Amino acid sequence: MQRPAGVQWTVVALTCQHRDSEYAFQRELECRQRRGLIPQGALLLTVSDPQDRLGSGGATLNALLVAAEHLSAQAGHTVVTADVLENAHVLILHMGRDFPFDGCGRGFCWLPAGTADLGEVEGPLCSLDLLLSCLTHQIAPGSPPGVWVSGTDMLLHIRTSPDISWDGFSGVRVFSLPGDVSYARNHGVYLTDKQGTVRDIIYKGPADKIQACAWPDGRVPLVSGPVFFSREVAERLLHTHVTPPLDACTYLGLDSGTPAVQLSLFLDILLCLAGDVCEEDFVSGNRQGSSCSQGQQGAALRNARTVLWRELRGMELTLAYVPDGCYDYMTLSGDEHIGRLTERALGGRETLSHTENPQLLSDGCCVINSILEGKVSVGSQAVVQHCHLQGPLVIQSGCLLSGIDLTSSAPSLQHAPLSDIIIQGHHVQLGDMRLRVFTVLGRHDNLEASPADRNATFLNHGWAEFSRRTGIQAGELWGEEGGSAPRSLLDARLFPVFEPGGAVGLGGVLWLLGAAGGTWGGVEQWRAAWRLSLRDILCYTDQQGELGWRRELFFGGARRRAKDTLLGRRDQSLLPLVRAAVQGGQQGVLLSTLDSVAADCEDPGVAARTLACVADVLGCMAGGEGGLRGGPAANPAWSPAFALLEKKDLPGGVRELALQRKNWLSRPHLLVRAARHYEGAGQILIRQAVMSAQRFITPGRGEAPPVGAWVEVDCPARMDLSGGWSDTPPITFERGGAVVNVAVRVDGRRPIGARARRIREPRLLLVSSSGGRDCQFTTETVCETLEDLQDYYQPHAPGALLKAACICSGLVICPSQQPLGQQLMERCGGGLEVHSWSDLPHGSGLGTSSILAGAVLAALYSCAGLTFDPSSLIHAVLYLEQLLTTGGGWQDQVGGLVGGVKLGRSAAALPLRVEVEPLALPDGFIHTLNQHLLLLYTGKTRLARNLLQDVVRSWYSRLPSMVENTEGLVSNAQDCAQACREGSLERLGACLDRYWQQKRAMARGCEPAAVRAMMAALRPLTLGQTLAGAGGGGFLCLLTREPRQQDRVQAVLSATQGLGDFSVHTVEVDTQGISVRHSSSSSD
Repeated sequence: MQRPAGVQWTVVALTCQHRDSEYAFQRELECRQRRGLIPQGALLLTVSDPQDRLGSGGATLNALLVAAEHLSAQAGHTVVTADVLENAHVLILHMGRDFPFDGCGRGFCWLPAGTADLGEVEGPLCSLDLLLSCLTHQIAPGSPPGVWVSGTDMLLHIRTSPDISWDGFSGVRVFSLPGDVSYARNHGVYLTDKQGTVRDIIYKGPADKIQACAWPDGRVPLVSGPVFFSREVAERLLHTHVTPPLDACTYLGLDSGTPAVQLSLFLDILLCLAGDVCEEDFVSGNRQGSSCSQGQQGAALRNARTVLWRELRGMELTLAYVPDGCYDYMTLSGDEHIGRLTERALGGRETLSHTENPQLLSDGCCVINSILEGKVSVGSQAVVQHCHLQGPLVIQSGCLLSGIDLTSSAPSLQHAPLSDIIIQGHHVQLGDMRLRVFTVLGRHDNLEASPADRNATFLNHGWAEFSRRTGIQAGELWGEEGGSAPRSLLDARLFPVFEPGGAVGLGGVLWLLGAAGGTWGGVEQWRAAWRLSLRDILCYTDQQGELGWRRELFFGGARRRAKDTLLGRRDQSLLPLVRAAVQGGQQGVLLSTLDSVAADCEDPGVAARTLACVADVLGCMAGGEGGLRGGPAANPAWSPAFALLEKKDLPGGVRELALQRKNWLSRPHLLVRAARHYEGAGQILIRQAVMSAQRFITPGRGEAPPVGAWVEVDCPARMDLSGGWSDTPPITFERGGAVVNVAVRVDGRRPIGARARRIREPRLLLVSSSGGRDCQFTTETVCETLEDLQDYYQPHAPGALLKAACICSGLVICPSQQPLGQQLMERCGGGLEVHSWSDLPHGSGLGTSSILAGAVLAALYSCAGLTFDPSSLIHAVLYLEQLLTTGGGWQDQVGGLVGGVKLGRSAAALPLRVEVEPLALPDGFIHTLNQHLLLLYTGKTRLARNLLQDVVRSWYSRLPSMVENTEGLVSNAQDCAQACREGSLERLGACLDRYWQQKRAMARGCEPAAVRAMMAALRPLTLGQTLAGAGGGGFLCLLTREPRQQDRVQAVLSATQGLGDFSVHTVEVDTQGISVRHSSSSSD
């Protein structure tokens, strides 16, 4: 999906609490830049807080300094200068504090959706990605240079981009989403005047004070994240980094040994700009939510606020209210987090996951980035994320399982009571040791409640009950009563990590849950273990290991999904997955998976799509370099693989392809050429699938004409009215096709024909002419041996179509041990002389080559004394075109060999069978069509084969637009057939116009500029129009509003400049179709 243009960020800076997070988070930013979620030119920075508990305000100042320093260095300065902010668009995002339900923080918490709507590469959708998209494409566009700041601890959703005026803007602008008073009691709200100027910021205030902030819609403006600092304010803020004690907020202050100062973005930096706030109240911090530390720290904080007041006071603080937006702060409530994920998963139960038994997933559950093997049942309102589980396993309602690996899940979890329980596996690093530690919580536990609180729980039950059940005492969790250590569930040293025998696995925490059947030895073993609290575990989280585990699951699940998609013949595009694998360096294992699928499947259609997918991988590896994907695919190095495929040795052919592929991976141009050969290999399999139509070729025995007697065949052309492309392999046997077309005489003539006769010499004399049988442009080919026929599969070889027709008809077998002359004597009593011609220009779009093939086959059958019906001839042409390697569908021969207006159909099945229904038209409708149909030769030609390669590639990629358009082609054909049955020109015209739009969507580049100009000029005269055939040139089909409009069309186009050569031709419906006549004379 094409997204609207967004802000071209100069810098995107992500702040984080821990220095150990920098590398892991930097890699995540770079990954998003490769996926197109961050502009390619943006400088990416991950900035750790220089000291603990710096606060969002201090982190903002430090990140601004680091960004300015990097920009200054890029500009060649030797010192930090604010001048670099003059034209810069800087985005600072804060990761915030640790999040108990995701070791990588709220910003990298995966949501139950992928990034299909945000980019062309498959990947996770995190709250950070939602925020990036919202800021880049909805909130920030149009803003002047400056600095944007936002936390990543909330989910923002804006239905429509707000209409914000940035003309002459200076100062600071905060963006607010609406909330109700009850929600705002635990958050912050803005108090504004009628002009939108912020008068105050109220944090966790009383209900009446919050209600006073309400806007006319009755809701209150929440302190909901995004803040914009104009360049002037950003420069002023940057200047404070050298002023004590604000220098303590930056890494320079840390390096200078200055004690840290904790500043809030909202209640320190922004509050000093609020109109109703006085200096004394601001500096003292005597407000709800403001820090008012005592002693030296308190003095430093008051001094910092004094500096902020002096530097920033007077800058205007305004509010932009987004009434249709939604704001969801990610609290420490497990119940809210589970509800958040399951509610967002209503569109589908699985996200970037692979489940062997999806029927065991209940409605309302949520599975994210997980692999579920065997019988794993997930109940409603349950969440499984970043897990590799093995059944049998029942996860009941209300659970959250995260980070559980295959080794841990079997059999430990099978005996655990999994209802309203949160079980997590955490990657932690203790010194040089990396290991996985497990925790267990209750869905309804309050993590911050004191155990003395009567509502405090662990595993959804009171602490007293837990103590009675396990024997664990409070002092063993928090130390002795009255100690300085905080006492809450977050700080309880509950979770065993090490015991004398080594690391503790999942069984150690499942014992806390009361799981039966485990090997854990009870409370004494728990007491002997070295334990950590959840807060400790979050502090020691190995985020690089955690993100690596998620990537491993993601790509492992992706490969399994790719295999299921191919083998299940699903209409799901694998291109986003392929791009993700290549960007993630996973192309090797993906190629191995695809090789396995292609080699092991028995369906040539599935194998062909799989080889096309390999070609897509190779194309992505080329990175847009190396040339066009379309091109020749006959390099001798690939011949052994192709030969095996031609012999229907699919496993051997796939192995040989993979072996040869290794030699083509070093350069982009080699990768592109390898991709072409994989597409060529796929074409071999498509041909084999289409050749299944041979079983519907059933000629009978008749009487051969005398030697020397000509069999004359002539045919009308074909004008397609709807449904074309749906008849094209592989679409036609994978999706099913339907086409409405009409046999037509052009300028009163049947423009396509052939004739043949038996001759005494046992040879083939093949003569093909263009421009009519009497045209001087004639090619004559004599075949006296089988070697003379061996190039029949090369479409541009002399007489290739006639050679292929001789083989397709069964009159010649090639290769064979029997010489050509002997074969001809045995089957024909001598040789054959065959002529073919067409009055139509090359690339006309009127089905010439397929109809001509049908005419030649009819002449050959008749000369050999064989009888045939139209169905046999239609399928024989399909078979012939596979021999000729030109591909193509069945609608051309249906259109020219069967007279009148008809509906052709093929089912989504092999063997490929075409059925034709002549349409019953109202009396006089054919006469009406003759008066309203015209053909306009555009003077432009384009081979359908060039377009065919692109269409087949797009179909195999299963782009959603392609799948939808293909369905539309078939439904439009049904509508068109009904319009013809009713005799409605208006409905027929609408179908023609719709058909042209569908053709344009099917094959980009099928509408030359001159043709576009012609269609625009003729629009007032027509009910509908479309280029014939595949498009790209040839004839333009017109259905005119008024009858007999040839002269008027000619006049309109003559008055239109820049069209080049064109000609207008009359059309008559041909009700006869193919005509076969036997000449009594043997003369030439």
